[in-house]
Parts: sequence; structure tokens; C-alpha cells
Amino acid sequence: MENLKVLVVDDESRMRKLVKDFLVREKFDVIEAEDGEQALDIYFKVKNIALVILDVMMPKLDGWQVCKEIRQYSNVPIIMLTAKGEERDELMGFDLGVDEYISKPFSPKILVARVNAIVRRINGKEEEKCEIGGIVLDKTAHEVVIDGKTVELSFKEFELLSYFVENKGVALSRERILNNVWNYDYFGDARTIDTHVKKLRSKMGGKGEYIKTIWGMGYKFEVDTP
Repeated sequence: MENLKVLVVDDESRMRKLVKDFLVREKFDVIEAEDGEQALDIYFKVKNIALVILDVMMPKLDGWQVCKEIRQYSNVPIIMLTAKGEERDELMGFDLGVDEYISKPFSPKILVARVNAIVRRINGKEEEKCEIGGIVLDKTAHEVVIDGKTVELSFKEFELLSYFVENKGVALSRERILNNVWNYDYFGDARTIDTHVKKLRSKMGGKGEYIKTIWGMGYKFEVDTP
């Protein structure tokens, strides 16, 4: 079986080597890029890149610009690395479609754990479709069709909607959503969830109303019946 390709983008060669060494041990093929322009050039030339690990502060094109460009054409999972710890930077990353967000300095083992968690969720899907309230979730193809129209969701948005559907009628706290959808102990602000839910509702159109807000707690997915 061919190893999965991971594109690691960082202008610091030492950081790229650190990440690469840990990923290679886990049987990933690592492709390196030292700036944003090179990253885009590689991404659109190399086939079947499974995941992108992307630094924010880089010459030529920064991580935000690279992420925005990739998102116009692909929902490939993106993990953003940054030295910035400010909340607005994290929220901006999620708004652009970042799936995971890790602030430097970080543990390479934690990074690898998150990469493996994403890969497991990509490859571990059962061959199944589920339909509810005009929404069809195809977990094998990682596609969503609403009222007969395909809706483009990011990797994390798809995971979030799947979790809501699987737990329809259940009141879900933000902590529970983070632990199950992000699959690790996340210590960020609860607005991480709120940002994703806002985007997900917007993409779902009228069906976004199925995601009910439970004030002071979290959310509940409920299909309105006539």
C-alpha cells in the first residue's frame, strides 16, 4: 500500500526536518516547501497529497494566502502551525477552512497524533450513506447533498455535520463536540465550535436551522417535522 503524502510548509529548515523525521517514522511520505509560492506550486503539481501542514509566517505568500488558494479547489485537511497565540488569528484560520490549529512551540508527538487522527477518520469510514431531512451524507465519498444539490464542505465541517446527524436529538456540549470531532483534548476557546457551526449553517442554507443552539451549553441537531 502506498504511503500517504504530507506536504510540510515552513520557511525554517530545522522545523521542516523535525516534523518530517517524526512523520517518516509513521510511514508518511513527506514533501517539503520553504515558502508559500513553492507550496502552491508543489500542491497543484503533485497528485494525491493527503494532508497539508502549513506555517503562517512565511516569505512571498503567507499561510493564510496559501490556505485560501488551496480551499478554492480542494478540501484537503490543513493543519496550521503558528507562533501567534492570539484568538483572532485562530478564528481567522478556521474561517478560511483550517482543520487543526497548533501554536508553536508544540510537541511533535502531539502533531503526529493529530495527523494520524485525521487519517483514521478519512480511511476508516464505513461504506454507508445516511439520509435525513433532505440531507444525504455519503461517508465513503465524503460528500454532502442537500435537496439534490452537492454542498462543498471542508473536512472539519463534514465531520461536524456527521457528528450532529449521528447524535440527532441529543444535546451536545461544546466540550463533547471538541473531544469527538477534533478527537483530542482541545484547550482553546469555545468559539472554535461556534465559528464552524456558523459556516456550516450558512452552507446548508435553510437546512442550517436543523442545528439548534442550546444557550449556555452547545448545540442539538433536530429535523423539523411537518
